[in-house]
Formats: sequence, C-alpha cells, structure tokens
Amino acid sequence: MSMKRSEIAFGILKAPLDFSLTLLGFYWGYQLRTKGDFIPRVQLPLNLDTFPPLEEYLQLSILFAIFLVLVYGFGGLYKLKNTDSFFHELRRILTHSGIWLLMIMSYFFVVHEVFFSRLVLGFSVIITMGSILLARILLKELQNQLLRTGIGRQRVLLIGSNKITFKIAKKLEKDPHYKVVGYLTKGPNKVGGLKRLGTLNDIGRIARKHQIDEIIQTSQEFTELQDHDILEFCQENHLDYRFVPDILAVERSNIEIIPLAGFPLIHLKPTRLDGWGKVAKRVSDFILAFIALIILSPLLLMIAIGIKIDSKGPILFCRLADGSPANRIGQEGNAFQFYKFRTMRDKTHHLRYTELADKNHRKGSPLVKIKDDPRITQFGRFLRKTSLDELPQLWNVIKGEMSIVGPRPHLPEEVAKYEKHHKFLLTIKPGITGLSQISGRSDLDFEEEVRLDSYYIKHWSLWLDFRILVKTFLVVFSGKSAD
Repeated sequence: MSMKRSEIAFGILKAPLDFSLTLLGFYWGYQLRTKGDFIPRVQLPLNLDTFPPLEEYLQLSILFAIFLVLVYGFGGLYKLKNTDSFFHELRRILTHSGIWLLMIMSYFFVVHEVFFSRLVLGFSVIITMGSILLARILLKELQNQLLRTGIGRQRVLLIGSNKITFKIAKKLEKDPHYKVVGYLTKGPNKVGGLKRLGTLNDIGRIARKHQIDEIIQTSQEFTELQDHDILEFCQENHLDYRFVPDILAVERSNIEIIPLAGFPLIHLKPTRLDGWGKVAKRVSDFILAFIALIILSPLLLMIAIGIKIDSKGPILFCRLADGSPANRIGQEGNAFQFYKFRTMRDKTHHLRYTELADKNHRKGSPLVKIKDDPRITQFGRFLRKTSLDELPQLWNVIKGEMSIVGPRPHLPEEVAKYEKHHKFLLTIKPGITGLSQISGRSDLDFEEEVRLDSYYIKHWSLWLDFRILVKTFLVVFSGKSAD
C-alpha cells in the first residue's frame, strides 16, 4: 500500500507554499521600509534612490525563494511521509533557514555586490520565517483534524507477541498518523493492553476485515517459510511491510535503519514509485499525455475516419456487446474503463471465450491470444501492427488510471486467474508501453512478462522510463520486438 493521498497532498503543498510565502515576505519587507507609515518608530535615513525598482527587486526575490526551497528540500523538509513532531520540524526549519540566509550572503559575496538595505533584508527574512512557521502550524493542525476523523490514518497490524510488540504498539498509539488494530500470534501468547485478533493463519481474514494498510512483524519466532508467506501476502495485497530484523544480520549489512520505540525497523518498499517518485511519474505522465494528445489530434482524427470507412461500429472500443464498460484492472486491483481504437468487428469480443477458444495459443497462462484472429478488420490489422490502436489510452493517463510506461493492463477475467506472485504486477498503474511490451510484445511468455514487469516495478526510474519510450518507437517503426 503506498502513501495515503492526503499525506502526499500535504507533502506536495509545502514547497510551492514556501516559495510563495518567501516572495510575499520579501515584497512586504520592501514595502515596510519604503512606506514609513508602516513603521513610525524607525527613524533611519531613507534614500530611495539607492533602492532598485520593485519589479527588479521581486526578480531577485524569486532567486532567494528558489534558494530556500532547495535548502529545505536537501534538508528533508519536503518528505511526503512526515511523522515528526511540530517542535522537531520547527528546529529543522530554523536550522535550514540559517543555512538559507548564509546562501543569500554568499550570493552577494560572489557577485561582489552589497544588498541595498540591511533593514529590508531583515524585515523580509523575519516576515518569511514567521509566515512559513504559521503556515506549518495551520497545515499540521488541519492534517491532525483529518487524522482524527480517520482520513490519512495508516491502519497497522502487528505480527508477534513479545515486549517489542508492546513497545512498538505504545509508540504508534501516540502518533495520530497510525492506528494499531491489534496483533496476530503464532501461539496463545498475549500482549497486555493490546487486542489479540488471532493467529498467523487468520492474516487474510483480519486484513480484509480491518482494512489493514501496513503490517509490522516484531517477532523472529516464525520459520523462514512463514516469513516468506507474510512478505508474499503483503506484496499480493499491496500492504506496507516492516519488520524488526535480526540485529547481527543488520550489523553485517549496509542497510539504512529507521528506529521506532528503540528498535531498528526495516521497511521493505516494493517499488521506488512511492513518495516523490510517485509524484514525479504522475507529473511527467500528465504532461507527456497532454502534449501527445494535442500534437497527435490530426492523426487521431484520420484514424477515426479510417475506422468508420473500413467497418461498421463505434470508433472506440470501450464497451462490451451488452453495453457494460470494457474494463481493465489497474493499480491495487481497481477496475477502470479502458479506451482503444476498435480493431475488430463490432460486438465480437466475447467470441474469444466461445467459438474461437480453440485458437487460443497462450493456453496454460491467464491470458487469451487468438491465432490468426478472424475478428480483426483490415484497417484494424494495420492499427495493431503499428500500435496506433493504443493511442486513446492517453486519456486513461490523463485521468490517472494508467501511466505512459508500466505493466500491461489485463482483463478482469485474466486477473482472476492470476497466481499469488502475479498480483505483484498490480503494485503500480499499468502502462501504454512497458518493459515486457518492448521485449516481445504479445508473443512473450506470460511468466517472462511477469518477470520483466516485476523488474521494472522494483527498479523504476525516470531514466528507465525514457529508455523504454525510445525503444518503443524503435519497436513500432521496425515492426518487430526489441532485444
């Protein structure tokens, strides 16, 4: 389970808010000094001839605002998952604000200039810091109010029944970001003050009943097979998994440890696509899809005309013969209406499971692929060969249901046949193109497709997305799979 949407929203909001408040602080710092009525007690001589025009001054303040956001960013003040107390965050803001002020002074040292008014700089910094701290207080209070109503709260299930379980539970109960629903045990052991929900065998039922977001394993009493089953369950159901490791194993490895209640806690992330990675991918997806729809609109119109000339029926395939949406399964198993150009004769989709079932050449896997499919129209064959039939999925990307790059989106009846390890593919949004698509397209063995897409999920980066996009164009234009 990735971060809560409210958690991401509050994290994203901080950087543009700090940037805006810095500009506002420098604006009012300038006004306070140039308008004597604001500060009647300040009797320092004022020579406005030495002051730059307000427009020029604001351009300089944009640079200072960028400095502040960079310093705060490198200082970890824009972490999307922030469970620090306000006073701890306050200390970090003040510390990094000092670094920011030193950067401003260093800037003038490098350009061999002097700031035109120390009083303006003082006013600007004080107003900026005051407004940022006030904004943080208001954001924290708003977030706490939402957490009290259950919005954004992480529901945690503990696995284990020892002193570590008790201490971690007590620590989490003091944090409004978390709600400990109880714990599971291997045997009849009990943890005082904490609700025992059952044994490890009940993990599936308990997770569904209590809508668990995160599992923390506090005990090492389980067998290696049971440990693997817990991890596999979390991956299959897209739950965060953290555990208290064997201390000796940790000492021998280069692992970053996050302490909780005095114990080292290791968080196993299924993908880098969490936090700012998720934000970066969503922003890049939206921008690319929006630009592509605009640039390709003449081509989309030509394809639509070609489909209507070639055969009867709708331009888009987005509904089944009975009028129900042509759904695909997306992130975390959520269904969404899927769009693509129609390449088959109208209302023939269901034939893949009836009279054409014998022609399925991907038997033994959840997927259905009809060999020499007689349903495909002449123009549809061209669209499929060039992958132009996939272009309407750019609208799915705009809506946030798909990504430009990701695992192939599969049908609900196909996903229903997934084995446990296949469900890892549902960790992220499906893509128009992906690592498996450029490595064999529809002819790829399903297990190989799973292996490639799993690799992509675990090793995602914007650079990997760029390489896949480049190879996609090469595959489409060459008409064959990439190596």
